Amino acid sequence: MATENWGKVAVLMGGRSAEREISLKSGTAVLEALLRQGVDAQGIDVGERVLEQLSRGQFERAFIALHGRGGEDGVIQGALETLGLPYTGSGVLGSALAMDKLRSKQLWRGMGLPTADFSVLNEGTDLALVVANLGLPLMVKPAREGSSLGMRKVDSIEALRAAYREAMAFDGTVIAEQWLPGAEYTAAILTGRALPLIGLETPRIFYDFEAKYLTDTTRYLCPCGLSEEQAQHLQALALQAFQALGASGWGRVDFRCDAQARPCLLEVNTVPGMTAHSLVPMAAQAAGIEFDQLVLQILESSLERSAPQDGR
Repeated sequence: MATENWGKVAVLMGGRSAEREISLKSGTAVLEALLRQGVDAQGIDVGERVLEQLSRGQFERAFIALHGRGGEDGVIQGALETLGLPYTGSGVLGSALAMDKLRSKQLWRGMGLPTADFSVLNEGTDLALVVANLGLPLMVKPAREGSSLGMRKVDSIEALRAAYREAMAFDGTVIAEQWLPGAEYTAAILTGRALPLIGLETPRIFYDFEAKYLTDTTRYLCPCGLSEEQAQHLQALALQAFQALGASGWGRVDFRCDAQARPCLLEVNTVPGMTAHSLVPMAAQAAGIEFDQLVLQILESSLERSAPQDGR
C-alpha cells in the first residue's frame, strides 16, 4: 500500500512500565523504519498528557511500541478507542487477557490447551501443600509483568517463600507453576499466520531478562531443529492460543517443553520487542520479510480498525 495512505502516524513508546527502556529501543527502531519508507511518523514518549498530544497532533493512526503495563494490557488501547484512533495490535480484551498470565492459563486449561500445572500464591498459602501438589523445582512469576521480570526458579520451600516476596514487588497476583525442563521455542504471529519458529538456548537457568537483553551467550535457532511436522504442530498451537485470548494483528507465543518433550504454553506477548535483533523481526526475516516491510505490514493491520465493527 502506498505510504501516503497512512496519514500521520504516532509511534507510542516509553511509558512508565518496568520495560520502559526496552520500549524506547523498540519505538525508535519502528520510527526509523517508518521514516525510511516515507511515512509521516512521529515518536511520542507516553506520559500523562498523551491523549492531549494525540488529539492536538492530528494523528490518523498509532503504532503501539509500548511494552508492559499501560501499553500492553488494554489501557492505551481503550484510550485510543475513545479517541477513535486506529492502532496496531490487539484490542482491549485481547491485550488485557494476554498480559495476565493467570487468566491466560485458566482460559487455555478450560479449552484443553497444554500449559504447566500451577497454583496461585498469597499470604495465606500453605507452601508445603503447593510443593506437595506440584513438586520441585517450581517457577515463580508475577501474573502481569513482562521481560521475565520478577521470575525465579526455586528448589525449596524457603526459596519459594523468598521468590513470592520478590514477585509481589511487581504484581499483587503471583503464580507458581511446575518447572518445564525441556527446550524453549517462540512463534511470531503476523496477520493470521505463524512465522518460522525460533529455538532459544541459554546457559542461564532460563531465558530471563539478562539472557534476553544483556548477554551475548543466548543462541537463537532458526530453523529451530524440529521436524516439519513438529514445527507445524507448534505453529498451529500458537495460533490457537493467540486467537483464544482474543489477540489480533501481530504478537508472539512462547512455549517450553516438559520432560517428555511435550510443548506447554507459557504466554502471549501482544507487543513484542521490535529492535532489529528482537525475535519477531528475526522470524520475519526467516520468512523473507525485511524489518521495514514487517513494520509496514503491522501498520497496515491497523486499517482493520478504521471500519465500523460489531454493528458500530
